[in-house]
Amino acid sequence: MAVTELPQDVKEKLRDAYRREESDVGKTQLKTILDNIALAERTLTPMCQDTGVIIFYIKAGAQVKGLDKIEDALSEATRRATREIPLRPNAVNPFTQKNTGDNTGRFIPFIHWEIVPGNSIEITAFPKGGGCENVSALGMLRPGDGVKGLKKFVVETVMEAGAKPCPPNIIGVAVGGGADIAMKLAKKTLLRPLNQPNPVAELARLEKELYEAANSTGIGPMGLGGRFTVLGVHIEYAERHPASYPVGVAVQCWAARRASARIHSNGAVEYLTHRQSR
Repeated sequence: MAVTELPQDVKEKLRDAYRREESDVGKTQLKTILDNIALAERTLTPMCQDTGVIIFYIKAGAQVKGLDKIEDALSEATRRATREIPLRPNAVNPFTQKNTGDNTGRFIPFIHWEIVPGNSIEITAFPKGGGCENVSALGMLRPGDGVKGLKKFVVETVMEAGAKPCPPNIIGVAVGGGADIAMKLAKKTLLRPLNQPNPVAELARLEKELYEAANSTGIGPMGLGGRFTVLGVHIEYAERHPASYPVGVAVQCWAARRASARIHSNGAVEYLTHRQSR
């Protein structure tokens, strides 16, 4: 589902960008993107040839039994999806350069675990493409740089990325914690729907400011100029060490693919982001 149909919030943002785009070239690019999305849905084929590295986010109820079986099940599901959809094999050993051929291997698919109350399991599939991943960035800023330094780093990251991540993009930003924590939280913010505002008022204002700053660059759809370089900016934070000010920036392409489902204790499956008829 994730690679063949975008969540409704992403499609709505893209349609809104198409309606409001003033550049003829940018509008043409957005029209092509929307046509591509519709074709993928109609034919149940991937909307992009890069079907990404497969990542899963799991919210596991503390009362659920058999959690030790989940990782094997997700790996088998990934192999099956690779055969049947099909997904492009994207799991390559960094030393031997050998492709495993089925999108599984050492730490792939990568699985993030979160233990929550209850007796259900919520699974989110998050295929992350290589083009947008390549321009993600980590900045170990000086504590004195503060929020001003954060803003500068985020906008410079967008400008340096240019057309490479297939804009319009979603920008995930996280500050604090440590190098690994900031990057992990930045990527996780990409799971938040585009129509869901940040619950922290100060962060919501900062998101709006960065959204406007990124779009003022004029990079535009597919880097060919226009109003819409980003569809949204999402921000998260962790408490930081007094000597550190890490800022993680995770970039997501227009194909902001994610699909979530909840498995109840009786075995019933509830699809959270896509039509259940599928």
